[in-house]
Amino acid sequence: MSVPGHSPPFEVGVESARYELRQSGEGLCLAIGGDWTAFGLGNLPTEIMRSLTEGSRPKALDVQSLGHVDSAGALALVEALGSTAPLEASDRQDLRRLADLVGAPSEARQVTEPAASAITTFFARIGRQVESFIGQIWALMDFQGRLVVALGRHLRNPKRLRLTPLFSVMEQAGINAIPIVMMMCFFIGAIVALVGANLLSTFGVSAFTVELVGVAILREFGAVIAAILFAGRSASAFAAEIGAMRMNQEVDAMKVMGVDEFDALVVPRVLAALLMVPILTFCGDIGGILGGLLVSWATMDISPVFFLERTVDTVSLTHFWIGLVKAPFFALVIAAAGCGKGLAVSGDTESLGRGVTSAVVQSIFLIIMFDAIFAVIFMELDL
Repeated sequence: MSVPGHSPPFEVGVESARYELRQSGEGLCLAIGGDWTAFGLGNLPTEIMRSLTEGSRPKALDVQSLGHVDSAGALALVEALGSTAPLEASDRQDLRRLADLVGAPSEARQVTEPAASAITTFFARIGRQVESFIGQIWALMDFQGRLVVALGRHLRNPKRLRLTPLFSVMEQAGINAIPIVMMMCFFIGAIVALVGANLLSTFGVSAFTVELVGVAILREFGAVIAAILFAGRSASAFAAEIGAMRMNQEVDAMKVMGVDEFDALVVPRVLAALLMVPILTFCGDIGGILGGLLVSWATMDISPVFFLERTVDTVSLTHFWIGLVKAPFFALVIAAAGCGKGLAVSGDTESLGRGVTSAVVQSIFLIIMFDAIFAVIFMELDL
């Protein structure tokens, strides 16, 4: 059997590649001639594969009439022969060298990695999560260190502080949040009063609902609810604003102009949070007390005057100060999480979405964690 074929050259001075399939003592033999180069091959590789039937790969290679050969020709031969063995057995050194070049990737593609077991996959996933968590903690510590340095620069030179963005953030993140904070704390105070009245009335001490509302709102709920709402509104806004600037390369432009991104973007937001979260906490305390007052008046016929007088007489001012002391710490972690995640955004929108989500989740997690730490500290101090 003999199947000849050739391809017209694509470049002047190049001899067109040709081939012939014939039977020999070793089986089917592929005899090639001409220049097996990128310019001489044409559609010859496709013709060869069409000529071969299933399981009829050539076992031998005849290169007596072969002219020039390059990697394209060697790759076509490897695909036709199914292996690099005939090329490696050739007398031509250039063909053997090209066989090593084009054969290694082909063999590498055939190597399949063994499927990982379920236990290996489980522990690998845990390891990646732990590594990611440690990386986030490290990034947060690095950000806090840079923030402390930036705040120190502003303490030494207060003129560095940018008042316009400071007041703008205070208005957007703080003043505009007062209604929603008071409303939310109002409902929390009402719920605490309802639960307390329902429980304490069974013991005949419904009047203690006043103390329950006062302590719960002033000590815990006022600060925590204000901080969580501030995190939902402002941590996400900080991350989105700074992240969008990162995507648009505005932060890089600021660095080129010699403007420190912490001075321009981070410090005003952190200071605004430190100033506004205590104010929001105070407003939340008022809303919570009002909610408890109205529910007590409606369900237990406790007059507003009696409610307020009993609150002043029985609820220590220490509970108010404990709630207010926690507010600056909540503000710091919220602003740090929002600004830090914003600065960590890369150049795609998916990264921006992850940063905004992570900023809110991290802020709320840190608020609850710090609140638990403060609860233990104040318990040890007997406060």
